[in-house]
Amino acid sequence: MLYIVFCEQAIEAFGVGRVVASGHPDFEKDDLVAGLISWGEYSIVKGAIMLNKLDPMGFPLSYHVGILGFSGLTAFGGFFEICKPKKERKVFVSAASGSVGNLVGQYAKLFGCYVVGCAGTKQKVELLKEKLGFDDAFNYKEETDLNSALKRHFPDGIDIYFDNVGAEMLEAAVANMNTFGRVAVCGVISEYTDARKRAAPSMLDVVYKQINIRGFLAADLMSVYADFISTTVDHLRNGKIHVLEDISRGVDSIPNAFMGLFRGDNVGKKIVQIADE
Repeated sequence: MLYIVFCEQAIEAFGVGRVVASGHPDFEKDDLVAGLISWGEYSIVKGAIMLNKLDPMGFPLSYHVGILGFSGLTAFGGFFEICKPKKERKVFVSAASGSVGNLVGQYAKLFGCYVVGCAGTKQKVELLKEKLGFDDAFNYKEETDLNSALKRHFPDGIDIYFDNVGAEMLEAAVANMNTFGRVAVCGVISEYTDARKRAAPSMLDVVYKQINIRGFLAADLMSVYADFISTTVDHLRNGKIHVLEDISRGVDSIPNAFMGLFRGDNVGKKIVQIADE
């Protein structure tokens, strides 16, 4: 039997747009804005609580959706505020070619850590090592035993795990964590599409190794926003950080772009460009 659900409310996401008409005193026609807008060619925003004027700072508008938007803030704040890194710490990043993971790895390398990432294709693994500067990377789909895979890549244990996956990956990471290890739980992509999957890390490891596991939201990180912007802009202007974007065009591409996120199709930040600037 086919079930069809009709949604009368527009779906919202973080985006960049240009004001075509305004009844709000803080915004004028032709202002560039960033914030929560609906999926469509036009968006009616009431109250503008989650909308701010945008200064492009000389960068492409797409950067303000990705690396200079919530993806970048999540990576920067999650790594520096939640993980509390020290130089030369051993860092593992799952979904490392995704919008957040690739930036976590790059921030960690620029800070002076040893970084290993995992991804789902040979091409993504090569990109992590050859373009983004990860010390090592592996294709998790080719591993029959994640615990052994992490032991191979971290013979001296993991100090920091930035988790975008959950489930078996989190279990294996905890099993290989060092004492006082930190886990930043950013997402659980493996559980979004399969409700039967649940992470079950060894609680004995958590207790006896005194591992800190903390979930967080980008909204929790606004206290580091100014530092995030200044640091990231400096890295961009000095060519120290790479921007990965996967851009589709047109309203008609939105459904496939959204579903592709759960198939792991994207490399870097998935963006839909509705109109030319």
